Amino acid sequence: MSELFDAVDALVASRAALPPPAERKRLRTAHGLTIEEVAAALKVRRATVSGWEAGKTEPRPPERDAYARLLNQLAELYPAPAPASAPPVVTPVTGPAPATEPSTPPTPAPATPQPPPAPAADQTPARPADRRPTPRKTTPAETSKPAAPRDARFENGPLAVVDAEDGKVSAYCAGGQILDVPATSLPSLVEWTLSKARLGQPKLSGPGRPADPLLVLTETALDHFGLPTALTDEEKRAGRIPDGHNTVRQLARADWKLTQRGLGPWARIYRPAQGSERQCVQLCIPAWHALDTRHWGHAAQLPPAELARVLGVYATRVMTPRGSTAVTGLELMTALHPPTRASEPDAAGRRHPEHNPGSLGTQPVDPAPCEAPDGHPVLAHLPRFHVRGPDEKLFEEAYDWARPMTDAECTLHHLVGIDVNMAFAAGANGLSVGLDAPTHVTNPEFDPKLPGSWLVDLSHVDLSRVRLGKEWVNLDGDLLPSPFTPKGDRPQGPAWYATPTVAYATELGYDVQPMEAWLRHHHGRYLDNWYKRLRDAYLTTMADLGVHTDLPPAAFLTAMDSYTDRDPDLGLVVSAIKATVKGGLGKLRERPRGEGWRPGQPWRALSRPTWRPDIRAAVISRTRINLHRKIVKHAAHTGQYPVAVLSDCVVYASPGPSPLDFLPYRDGKPLPGGFKLGVNPGLVKHEGTQTVLWGEEVRERFDAPNLNLARYIKDGTVTDTDTGE
Repeated sequence: MSELFDAVDALVASRAALPPPAERKRLRTAHGLTIEEVAAALKVRRATVSGWEAGKTEPRPPERDAYARLLNQLAELYPAPAPASAPPVVTPVTGPAPATEPSTPPTPAPATPQPPPAPAADQTPARPADRRPTPRKTTPAETSKPAAPRDARFENGPLAVVDAEDGKVSAYCAGGQILDVPATSLPSLVEWTLSKARLGQPKLSGPGRPADPLLVLTETALDHFGLPTALTDEEKRAGRIPDGHNTVRQLARADWKLTQRGLGPWARIYRPAQGSERQCVQLCIPAWHALDTRHWGHAAQLPPAELARVLGVYATRVMTPRGSTAVTGLELMTALHPPTRASEPDAAGRRHPEHNPGSLGTQPVDPAPCEAPDGHPVLAHLPRFHVRGPDEKLFEEAYDWARPMTDAECTLHHLVGIDVNMAFAAGANGLSVGLDAPTHVTNPEFDPKLPGSWLVDLSHVDLSRVRLGKEWVNLDGDLLPSPFTPKGDRPQGPAWYATPTVAYATELGYDVQPMEAWLRHHHGRYLDNWYKRLRDAYLTTMADLGVHTDLPPAAFLTAMDSYTDRDPDLGLVVSAIKATVKGGLGKLRERPRGEGWRPGQPWRALSRPTWRPDIRAAVISRTRINLHRKIVKHAAHTGQYPVAVLSDCVVYASPGPSPLDFLPYRDGKPLPGGFKLGVNPGLVKHEGTQTVLWGEEVRERFDAPNLNLARYIKDGTVTDTDTGE
């Protein structure tokens, strides 16, 4: 009898109507299933299931019967939500917003940290019947303010993910459209992109230029266009396929050119500009490791529609990727502050390029000798194996400090780590940096408003007695890291410091007498717009994930608990935004990357006006000082001192497992000038909690009383490799 029932069930399932594509995906994700798991159960390819969910194809027997049964069972477990009677107060922004909108801090309405509704961008529409590019849909959140005029040149968004299946090529756009691509070769794909696709992004600033369209090629697209789906070891080392490859020759025959980096994970295909006419397309090839898993997570494994959504949100809120997140972070600085602008018309009515005020200009400048990294040409006169000390080299880096716990701290139960949100972005906000070459000065009077590097002795600063505002307070200086060195050690004599570090010494109540300095008299807040753009991108995306700027402390901690699980795709965007901040600042001091470089010779990065190690040092200095200021304020008010500090993470011994067990909140209000829980850059979140017993056991196991526990506080995992054993 059971066999008859099974046969009847199968017969019913074979004729059952399947839910629409968007509902198929909702049911799968509601049960926590991946596309790979469904594909394995049904014994089909991953791309096949992705096509069913995108509406590109429909399942056929016998897979259709099993797929229908799966969806029916999931529909019983997860019924479709009833339509709301009234629109919600806040609707998460998930689709790309017009890039020409001004960057303004998001001001979401008060909301509890509940998982947001399923993003509209997940619901990929079926292929348009007329096969023509269609305008991107406006999300409800975008309608809350006047829409910026849409640029018809870029009506399909900044980028497209190109995929091929059964000989048909499709372009998945960031706004949800699917375009038919008639191209059969890479040159014809480039021609189609520039003539028909209407992809790209408006310029981010007045004197700037629009972003070139970005094409992301999937593995099936690579195979369709005659490109390898994986690079050989030799090609990985070279970062490109050989110039003799058939596809590269096809581009050359069609009069297309490649930049010096050739056809690699990130490639630019162009023709020399004809006047103001620009013809350029950028390629991103995830199968060649274009999307670093450290920053983009599993993005490279996403189906085309989902990958288009992730990259599209990033492109709209930050900028169209120009390479790695580090490269994009640096390019964003230039896009917001182009080096030139058009002059006023001359007598003949013609305009000419001229310096754009507030930018770094078009020519690179040499750093001061103390700012230059080892091997730089300005240090070529030094002996080959000379090791520069603090009085010869500026060494502004992030904290890596720890100390043994006191007896009183060992009686507490927990170690709690708190982490500063977007710490280095916050350090860049409002910072005045030099815009030109440095000038050497001897015995200068210290000026906290003048960016530069100062040789000064700060060994007399005693953290046991410091000035907070107008009052002097006594502290246990042995339990505090020095604000002047990354390792937290007290300086032993004269050393080079960036302006924010020296200014903090005067803020603590101590006189400074610089012996010499390299100063930049032409300066400005070059990174302000860069900070605002990244801040807005971060806060908007976090709001989409249910973490808002106005949440009270307890609600914020709840909202941050597994916030990426609410929408893993948007979690990838958050990770990429953070990496854009750190990577962009790191690029300001980029070191040689092979290329046959030898010490004393220039390397490629030195030819950029944005190679500015002094700006990087100033941001890191200010970030470290901002953190130390909060640590001192907290110690003066509570008598609590950090056990370990690593970059932007601080660990305290606490009687309870939550930051609220040791942060001095009163009636929901934080200590002024101290640590404050919140999502804004510069505020803190919960990094992790372990037991004091765990910390002592780890240090005893490795016989390292100063082992930095902040490095492992998140999950408690410590390996011999981590400790250098």
